[in-house]
Amino acid sequence: MASVDQLASSVSPPTGKSGRSLRREVGLIGLLWASVGSIIGSGWLFGAKNAVMTAGPAAMISWGIGAVAIVLLALVHAELGGMFPVSGGTARYPHYAFGGLAGMSFGWFSWLQAAAVAPIEVEAVIGYAGYWDWAKGWQNADGMLTTSGLIVAVIMMAVFVGVNFFGVRALSLANSAATWWKIFIPLATIFVLAVFSFHGSNFTSHGFAPFGTKGILTAISSSGIIFSLLGFEQAIQLAGESKNPKRDIPRAVLGSVAIGTLVYVLLQVVFIAALPSSSFANGWGGLDFDGIGRPFAGLAMVAGVGWLVLFLLTDAIISPGGTGLIYTTATARISYGLSRNGYAPQAFEKLDKRGVPWVGLLLSFAFGILCFLPFPSWQKLVGFITSASVLMYAGAPLALGALRRRLPGRERPYRLPLGGIVAPLSFVVASLIIFWSGWETLTYLGYAILLGYLLLGGYALYAAKKGLPNAPKLNWKPAQWLPVYLLGIGLISWQSTFGGTGNIPMGADIALVAVFSLAIYAWAIRVALPAEVIERNIEGVEVVDAGGH
Repeated sequence: MASVDQLASSVSPPTGKSGRSLRREVGLIGLLWASVGSIIGSGWLFGAKNAVMTAGPAAMISWGIGAVAIVLLALVHAELGGMFPVSGGTARYPHYAFGGLAGMSFGWFSWLQAAAVAPIEVEAVIGYAGYWDWAKGWQNADGMLTTSGLIVAVIMMAVFVGVNFFGVRALSLANSAATWWKIFIPLATIFVLAVFSFHGSNFTSHGFAPFGTKGILTAISSSGIIFSLLGFEQAIQLAGESKNPKRDIPRAVLGSVAIGTLVYVLLQVVFIAALPSSSFANGWGGLDFDGIGRPFAGLAMVAGVGWLVLFLLTDAIISPGGTGLIYTTATARISYGLSRNGYAPQAFEKLDKRGVPWVGLLLSFAFGILCFLPFPSWQKLVGFITSASVLMYAGAPLALGALRRRLPGRERPYRLPLGGIVAPLSFVVASLIIFWSGWETLTYLGYAILLGYLLLGGYALYAAKKGLPNAPKLNWKPAQWLPVYLLGIGLISWQSTFGGTGNIPMGADIALVAVFSLAIYAWAIRVALPAEVIERNIEGVEVVDAGGH
């Protein structure tokens, strides 16, 4: 099997009608900052407050569990990203190992979560902007966007798309500049609150874990912890435009998780310590203080640090804006990858003169506008996006296990130590995070999954009937475990204590999810495609993405 570099030197780029291809112009810092810029977005502005209201000071344990979960998933992605430096990688790994049905499914999960992030970042900007008199009319008290707020939201989405049209090099430069700011402001906030307003007694005065184990676990999915730590995969989505993907992808993925985890844990510590004791006099669930709608800005006002308030309000535009920008990029690259695999119309492969997949950008803009209608506030989108994101990530451990089994001798620039243990463990963790988001959230996610099957499945049937050259082959046998997994997690959630009927007691439901996930993992890697078919799947995509960048 030829490497990507060898293919690049020997294969002419398939150009299609546009005669253009994605350009390899992004270095290690650009990849690292793409992931860090995605991790540090609106989550840092709201995550600490929501977590402490759900778990009390034990939210620090929630962040620790969330960080371990993300590290496990990132390690798996680091090996796969180094092996397969292709654009929209998270949507393709299941396709390699399990064929068309699994590839289409996880491709839809990937696109769905990426497309929904930009709208949530826009809502975060609008929420913080309400501090200023000129922006107070953009949102109602319940978080619903007003007519003027909806207009502003649409304009911001248009700006994200517009910047992307300048090409990946301009995007990388713009995002790198924004990310330096996005790292500096949280670090400055940590330092200032630790110096001017640190009350160590806050961690125990009203109980360290007032909501018990359930509060700690629920906070991981529903309060924004996992949502905040998501984003490491952005380096992978841009792998097809990386200068040295085999070296830089693993470094960018793991480095971004380390930076993001450190920042968020420290933010949670200083948030709890900076709270005035009166703010949680009625319990952590009833947390209240001046400016609670803008948590860190409110604490800076309480601490009397006016200059920090201004910086935080400015950052409330830059941090979510930068994350929305990079996720708009990712959405277009995922739709590009879906089209390359035959799951979406070939129109999504059209590139402009700067190598930008412009049809995918326009679709992400349209979908983002629709998101403002059913999900009018930041909080309502968090659980949904977390579940969709982790469901997308769950395909990677399965693909890694199958590829280790079927292609043990294939070159791996980064080989995950103890991969045979880490891969199934990370799949169990992903399943638990999805489960902890609760039955109500999973119900909405189920509707979204059905919509994806109708859209992509309908196109697959159309392409096959018309005999189109890129018609996908929906391999049912190697993906026979997938419907069982989706329905099984839903059934356990329905009967659990996490928003369900409560028929399965807490602890037993968690153990059941873990055992069920291990059974699915073992089943999946044993029915994966044969080695020669996996090689053909890989070659078909690598040739497309390697040439002429």
